[in-house]
Amino acid sequence: MTTKDSTNKVTRPLLDWLLEKYPDTPKKRAKQWITAGRVSVNGVVIRQPNRAMPDPQDTLEMQGRRCTSVTLEREWRIHARLGLLYIDASLAVVNKGAGLLSVPAPYSDLSALSVLGDFLAGRLRAIGGATARRRLPPSFLHLTPQPVHRLDQFTTGVLCLAMNPTARARLIEQFQTHSATRQYVAFVDGRPKMPRGTWRHWLRFDDDNLRQHVLSERAAKEAGDDAQESVTHYEVIEEFTIRGTGRVITKLKFKLETGRTHQIRVQAAHEGLPLIGDRTYHPLYHAAKRDRAVVPIEFTRQALHAEALTLEHPDKPGTRMTWTAALPKDLQQLEATLRAGREQKRTT
Repeated sequence: MTTKDSTNKVTRPLLDWLLEKYPDTPKKRAKQWITAGRVSVNGVVIRQPNRAMPDPQDTLEMQGRRCTSVTLEREWRIHARLGLLYIDASLAVVNKGAGLLSVPAPYSDLSALSVLGDFLAGRLRAIGGATARRRLPPSFLHLTPQPVHRLDQFTTGVLCLAMNPTARARLIEQFQTHSATRQYVAFVDGRPKMPRGTWRHWLRFDDDNLRQHVLSERAAKEAGDDAQESVTHYEVIEEFTIRGTGRVITKLKFKLETGRTHQIRVQAAHEGLPLIGDRTYHPLYHAAKRDRAVVPIEFTRQALHAEALTLEHPDKPGTRMTWTAALPKDLQQLEATLRAGREQKRTT
């Protein structure tokens, strides 16, 4: 409620002033920030959302924004399928394991987002060796992670999460304008015609079957806004020839120019290079349910890993940061299996 004090200044509840300063913040979350002691006026923490006051202007501050980054000498394993690579008051970068959702879904609440939220709230502790004894500073405990982009459930690697609405908006903009750089590694069935190149396709997502379809330019024009142009740059890292069959499996590096759902998986399959283990886009892994003998090599998921992410820090214009995640154990084992006892040809 808006009123006037004895000096005829307009007064409003602190909650209203906070929402005015951060308009993208849900009212419930803003109220939680205040009651948690994250909001100060003139340097004094105020925990009463309905406390009336004149416009605090620049003296209204979010305490969480004063958090500095935490130096992580190594990845903090905070869940069996999630490691923490970096965190400050604006963003967190995690290493997601296979089988873990990026964000909650109707069929599962467990996700990278929920795990990090539980860790920040003190409901989870880092696990394994010395990291189990590490704690985040108290100022981090009230930060609330928010989604920025996603990885498929069975794709591993680097994932970015925002710590406040303003940072989230700035990070999402980088992904939309393609200024954020994403690098992936995959093992595909086949050999590309050229050692490096660029794939450009129009994709349309089928909501009923939860898969992408590659469209011709004519079909894309007819589909209108349902069609999205997708651009992926690839480079051959190594080739492995399976003895006795002559079949080639190639380790590829990808850099995304756009970031569509299943982009690498569907484009690679369309180019005749379906990912090893991909149950959606590799036809032989569909057939594997009936005839295991036709599978090029046994693998339980799509052999795809988000190896590196580079972006501009949302609160530090001009400061670009890069995070990397090594191949997980299952892909390391796959690579070792391809090398051991099989003919191989190095290309780079």
